[in-house]
Amino acid sequence: MERQAALFSNKSLKAMIVPLFFEQLLVMFVGLADTLIVSYAGEAAVSGVSLVNQFNTVFIFLFTALASGGAVVISQYIGKGAKEEAGEAASQLLAFSTVFSVLASALVLIGNERILRLMFGKVEEDVMEACIAYLRISAYSYPALAIYNSGAALFRSIGKTSVTMYLSIASNIINVVGNLIGVFALKAGVAGVAYPSLVARMFSAAVITWLCFRERKEVVYRCKWIFKKNGRLMKTILRIAIPNGLENGVFQLVKVALSSIVALFGTYQIAANGVAQSIWSLAALAGVSMGPVFITVIGQCMGSGDRKEADAYFQKLMKITLLLSSAWNLLVFVLTPAFLKIYALEPETKRLVVWLTLIHNLFNAVAFPFSGALSNGLRAAGDVKFTMYVSVLSTIAVRLLLSYFLGITLQMGVIGIAVAMACDWMARAVVFYWRLKSGRWKAFEVV
Repeated sequence: MERQAALFSNKSLKAMIVPLFFEQLLVMFVGLADTLIVSYAGEAAVSGVSLVNQFNTVFIFLFTALASGGAVVISQYIGKGAKEEAGEAASQLLAFSTVFSVLASALVLIGNERILRLMFGKVEEDVMEACIAYLRISAYSYPALAIYNSGAALFRSIGKTSVTMYLSIASNIINVVGNLIGVFALKAGVAGVAYPSLVARMFSAAVITWLCFRERKEVVYRCKWIFKKNGRLMKTILRIAIPNGLENGVFQLVKVALSSIVALFGTYQIAANGVAQSIWSLAALAGVSMGPVFITVIGQCMGSGDRKEADAYFQKLMKITLLLSSAWNLLVFVLTPAFLKIYALEPETKRLVVWLTLIHNLFNAVAFPFSGALSNGLRAAGDVKFTMYVSVLSTIAVRLLLSYFLGITLQMGVIGIAVAMACDWMARAVVFYWRLKSGRWKAFEVV
């Protein structure tokens, strides 16, 4: 396996990991900047954007799940040495994603106000007006978002993650500058933050699609594959994507349920949990960034038929993930007191934030690499149903039910929710590690 060893040398792994990490970090900081800018458009605008973004997350996860399924198939074909088939899979992914996202966009645009009043009917009228305006504009960006994710899946599958990083930098600059102009210069309110996001997503989709058509790459889009339906290929992609989408859907529903539980705990605990979640998002970046690396590396190894090499890279990538995640979580925890100086919180609330961050970062460092990144590797090997069943069962039985028991029954409040989250990670980590050591994932064939 000299070709694989050369492809996934330490240098090539670094070339994948570093851009992915900085891309995730950039997206998070730009998200914070967006929130800050939107706040100057008025409280109704902030509330409207916040509520609609919760709704949009459902579609974002669907498009991401579809792209992840495509990435697994593309990676396996590349590992097999079948560059033509990899390009055809990427082209079919683009075609299906475009049609699916256009239909989703049309449904949301048609049912815009009815959907929002069904979901958020009790909000004040000015907030509802902001929701309607923001959703109408953001729905137009669904196809662009899906098209970008399809192109990103191709580039990540061939290990060129720097392309998506640079595109992310450019599109986020467009978004932030556009927001500044829309809110402060044009005084356009919700539209002033919605249109820049639309333009930024369209820019990313157009550029990455153009790059995917370039002949200089070994795996490219071709019109003859885009406009010719290949049911076998799409079935293979959806076999990976649908379980992943269902898993993410259940997770989002449980998050909504947990938000309702947190709302019962009183103002200072709600505030502490909100601030802690911002810090948690930052701390989780290391583990999250490694997910696509597992898909590319394990997918290509499995596609080449070398299970031994895949096993070796599982071990190597787990060590890298644990090291990176532990160092990053420690750094974020050490910086937490400095972060808290930004917030005007009571001392009691700040102490609670520190405890919540400690619980999260400790288990995010040692358990999440096994429950999160490792599960991506198992999916890349084709072991998708097992990971879905385990994740769904753990999310409901451990995270949700244990949160209710610890938080409400034992009156531990948000500390109980954080402990339940840690237990969820630990349960998945144990089962997924057992699955890895059992070698049963080696029996699957995706392509």
